[in-house]
Amino acid sequence: MNTQDERPHPFSEKIRRGELLQADCPSRDVLKHMTSRWGVLVLVVLLGGTHRFSELRRKIGGVSEKMLSQTLQGLEGDGLVHRLSRPVVPPYVEYSLTPLGNAAATKVEAMADWIEENLHEIMQFRREHAVEERT
Repeated sequence: MNTQDERPHPFSEKIRRGELLQADCPSRDVLKHMTSRWGVLVLVVLLGGTHRFSELRRKIGGVSEKMLSQTLQGLEGDGLVHRLSRPVVPPYVEYSLTPLGNAAATKVEAMADWIEENLHEIMQFRREHAVEERT
């Protein structure tokens, strides 16, 4: 047997094969949870360690309580985030990455880093493109 047949197929090859492009592919939900604006930011923040809900909300500017809650639920449902609720008053809930979540967050962080590193060029393109559309 060819060793190439034994290796897992890279994501780019799977895209070409169309699995993720199928409307009923379950990986689409995971993709949505991980790569939404808030999903990316939650994963990146949690790479820094365990956080309470209020800490996450403070660190992630602009996220509403509802959106943060939905994002955390989605990531928890995918096995990427662990939620620990301590039975005390007032309630004490903290969030951390699971091992799977840590691996995912590292990949997402690379994308976020790329955006930050190339933001100047992207913004320059946007400015030039906006001028061209007005003329």
